[in-house]
Amino acid sequence: MNMLRLDVSDHVAVVTIDNPPVNAQPPEFMTEIMEKFDSFSDRDDVRAVILTGTGKMFSAGAELKKRPGPDAPPGTMWGRMRLAREAMYSIMECKKPVIAAINGPAIGAGFGLAAVCDILVASDNSYLSLPEIDVGLMGGARHAMRLFPHSLVSLMVLTGYRVPAEELYRLGITVACPTLEGLMPYCMDLAHNIAAKSPIAIGLAKDALVTVGNLSIRDGYRYEQSNTVRLSKTEDAVEARTAVLEKRAPVFKGR
Repeated sequence: MNMLRLDVSDHVAVVTIDNPPVNAQPPEFMTEIMEKFDSFSDRDDVRAVILTGTGKMFSAGAELKKRPGPDAPPGTMWGRMRLAREAMYSIMECKKPVIAAINGPAIGAGFGLAAVCDILVASDNSYLSLPEIDVGLMGGARHAMRLFPHSLVSLMVLTGYRVPAEELYRLGITVACPTLEGLMPYCMDLAHNIAAKSPIAIGLAKDALVTVGNLSIRDGYRYEQSNTVRLSKTEDAVEARTAVLEKRAPVFKGR
């Protein structure tokens, strides 16, 4: 059963979570996520990706009915946790920028899917939450720490607090708070903006964004500069400079 719908047009891939009624994430879903996002890294026809959900729910998170119980074979829970981690990393490490078009509640592992995207946009009916404390699990505190201040992360993890869309936008967690109807048009415009740029430059820029957060300022800046050197030797970099000087739109070839 496919739980993801894919549409690719004009270098933009739209991945829609389609597992009604709440877009829950069983193990098969995690595998499908990895396959899709790993493939985007090798596809020249994809330069930007949008991840969204069907209806008015982004994702309610892990499917509790399929959670391994205490009588599961040894190692089952460890394997499930590893699968969830790798699914998240496949989005974060995808070589193409990923926009989270959060069309409704993003709960637990649903929050995790949104948090690992490069740019977050949440419609005004949505919220983010980590309710695992109430269902016998631990949540994605580490991903939350990349986005939220310390006290708010603690509030989310310890109480299950729901952060509404307006607060997400006020805090700068999301870049916009459109209506549900305006969400996809906004995200498509943003994706087309990215897709129009040099795919080499975009790939190196995302690589730097993902990498430097784990480095010191000195080492991180050095890493960015090394990517600048790599980019400067490409045809696209020459075309970008020439287009600026000639006051025309650049024509990038991905070389």
